[in-house]
Amino acid sequence: MQTQASIQLVTTADMAACKGLQADVLLVMPCTDVPMARRAATHMVQRAGASGHVLLVEDLDHWGFIRIVNHVFKATLGRYFGYVAQDAFAGRQWLALALEALKRPGKSLFGFNDGKWHGAFASFGLAERQWASENYPGGDFFHPSYARHYADVELSLLAMSQGRYIHDPRSVLVEVDWAKDSTAVDPQDRAHYRARVAAGFEGRVKSPELLNLVA
Repeated sequence: MQTQASIQLVTTADMAACKGLQADVLLVMPCTDVPMARRAATHMVQRAGASGHVLLVEDLDHWGFIRIVNHVFKATLGRYFGYVAQDAFAGRQWLALALEALKRPGKSLFGFNDGKWHGAFASFGLAERQWASENYPGGDFFHPSYARHYADVELSLLAMSQGRYIHDPRSVLVEVDWAKDSTAVDPQDRAHYRARVAAGFEGRVKSPELLNLVA
């Protein structure tokens, strides 16, 4: 397998730079700390074990993670699309293992072992682009109504409800956030998530077990 991977930096002030960008495997990394992001991306590329393209997007205009991911998703082309944060730490062969898992029939969303959910949810994830493009009417990757949190949980639950979710615990992509356990979840996002759960995400998720997985 080809193991060459690449890194590119753009900013929210020049998002036209990613218009029409094509990569078979594309991962977007929204960032506010470019040196940190470059360090994380370089490490990811060195340990990928497969070809791919990591697109760093410096958030100069306070777009936020979800808006950046959605914009890049709709502006680019390719078979697989993923998302990761600037403080990620990659295990060896993280991308090769994910791509191998996604080749299994009927699987469309891969959740990395991120040290918190251990692959149970795609807090960092890689998706089959065709599947992801059909989840929401506007063609967004994440539901655009969230500001910061829960969009990844909703996406994971949609995939689980369809039997399309998969993970491999050997594929490690961990968030190194020293203040994570003392940082509160956005209360508006939590309330919004609960409202969407109550409606079964427009009736698409019917399993009580899935709907009650996350408070």
